[in-house]
Amino acid sequence: MQRTVGVRKRPGPTGILEPAPSVRRRSMAPHHRRRRAAAILALTALGVLAAVLLVRAGGVTADRVAGLPDHGFLGGIRALAGSGPASLAGGEAAAENAAINRTLAYTPYVRVAGREHREIALTFDDGPGPYTPQILSVLERHDVPATFFEVGVLERYFYASTAAIVAAGDPIGDHTEVHAPMSRLSPADQRAQLLEQAAAIERHGARFPRLFRPPYGLWNAATLALLHRYHMLMVLWTVDTNDYLRPGVRAIVTAALSGARPGAIILLHDAGGNRSETVAALPQIIAGLRRRHFRLVTVPRLLLDNPPPRMQNIGAVIGAGG
Repeated sequence: MQRTVGVRKRPGPTGILEPAPSVRRRSMAPHHRRRRAAAILALTALGVLAAVLLVRAGGVTADRVAGLPDHGFLGGIRALAGSGPASLAGGEAAAENAAINRTLAYTPYVRVAGREHREIALTFDDGPGPYTPQILSVLERHDVPATFFEVGVLERYFYASTAAIVAAGDPIGDHTEVHAPMSRLSPADQRAQLLEQAAAIERHGARFPRLFRPPYGLWNAATLALLHRYHMLMVLWTVDTNDYLRPGVRAIVTAALSGARPGAIILLHDAGGNRSETVAALPQIIAGLRRRHFRLVTVPRLLLDNPPPRMQNIGAVIGAGG
């Protein structure tokens, strides 16, 4: 008989409300933009210097420099500034993907990352939904990346938010197709839940998810076998804000900040019910974490900068609810 593992999570299923409008977000995650901007500035300066030297050396006019083809030094600058595999953003994505692979080499799940840097990851479950655009607006305003664990069936109603998350460069993880309690399903049905969600988000520009979060915190050996097959890492959480209970803005903020520590993964929700309290709490959480000198990153970046410990103590979150 397969062992069922339960982690405290909200009791109700995901609600389906009205479609959400598109939200304008960052063109890519903040850490991607800052590093890319610095590199582009340096490379552009070198390019200008090279062009000036060519002109002064004689035989090369300014018009000819401006009309150089897209290869060589200037072509390299254009490639780095893009979004392809040779770009700075592509290089960071590859490094973060490799960090997930390294983590999977010794653990199938992660609850907390290492303590090398003062970094924390904000994660949002159960979207996309009618409150997701407001969450994205707060993140954009404060220049904060986040990781989203989405429910596939909701893509047909709220796909605009998924497209906005992809445009921002933030990762989208698998939260099953219909917010299903995985340990109560057959292996075949569990597989369908994973793959149908993956197909749903891929239709709106997301990549096949490397991260998975189990609805209701329920999984079993069959779940882990499927995650191993599809090279997916199960991401649990260090801090549960209990925002799904709607305990009040102050309680949500207090829960997030009191549990903050280097390598922490904070659980919030952008859908699955009325999330107005989460929307109101989010700016205060961001400000509070920054006052404590934490840098906010995505889960893949957290794993890259702070390799998780080999022993993941999940005992504290097992059997705490249903």
